Amino acid sequence: MARPKEFHQEKALVAAMAVFREHGFEGSSTAMLLKSMGIGRQSFYDTYGDKQSLYHAALQKYASQEALQHVTALREGGKGMAAIRTMMERVVASADEPCLGIGSICEFGRRDSVVNDINSAADLSLRRALIDRLEEAREIGELADGVDPEDAAHFVLANVASIRLSARAGASPAALETISRLTMRSLT
Repeated sequence: MARPKEFHQEKALVAAMAVFREHGFEGSSTAMLLKSMGIGRQSFYDTYGDKQSLYHAALQKYASQEALQHVTALREGGKGMAAIRTMMERVVASADEPCLGIGSICEFGRRDSVVNDINSAADLSLRRALIDRLEEAREIGELADGVDPEDAAHFVLANVASIRLSARAGASPAALETISRLTMRSLT
């Protein structure tokens, strides 16, 4: 009879996610992951298979959580540009926390199809919510004339990535706020 797992898989996955956020895939050794997750090597392999599979599971969890938090900010942050401002404020406020999504793109580019699929799904849900708010902003006269909501969504998300990367490189909170402010100003 198989022995039941003696660890909380959700807590272990959250711990692995924190290691990957800070150190990336290559920089995270199996020993670091085991220590952080509080599990033994055999439990690790029995449950996750290998480091790559664990990384995919951690990225999936992270991408789902982050996309949901951004979408929630867009849906509950007011109408039009107010909602986008709310999302951007959230990005700036949490920019000192490493972003596993941005990190995965920097580390893997387009080489890992599972990473691509996870990131694409999160991007799609966020982009749809952002376009909805930008179309709303256009309808109420907040979006600058001639600015296409789909183009603007690409622009906003590129600036979200810029804020995250700038924070990782040591940019000050004031510099991150400036990027956000100029992003918003360019749309109105």
